[in-house]
Amino acid sequence: MKISIQEALAKLEPSDKPFLELFAHGSLSVEVYKPIEKDLQQPHDRDEVYVVMAGHGNFYLDGKTFTFKEGDFIFVPAGKDHRFENFSNNFCTWVMFYGPKGGENDS
Repeated sequence: MKISIQEALAKLEPSDKPFLELFAHGSLSVEVYKPIEKDLQQPHDRDEVYVVMAGHGNFYLDGKTFTFKEGDFIFVPAGKDHRFENFSNNFCTWVMFYGPKGGENDS
């Protein structure tokens, strides 16, 4: 299975939502996410990983803010408040949800 950035964005374009699931296997769900002007997402019930496709900005995670850019990997534990802020117009990212509700245990 292979999906390019261009294919992902082309599939998302006709949608009225800023995200679209493109692949699922077992507990893994892969989405493309491209918010417009503001990121309105709420905490999720599963662990998630972002890999930034394009753009840059700030990322808020559980009381801390840091910068991000194209190619960065961001991990968000289940249930943590998070959002992209002050992001560039071309910002888009892969989102991968996985594991059980409540997140995986540290081991």
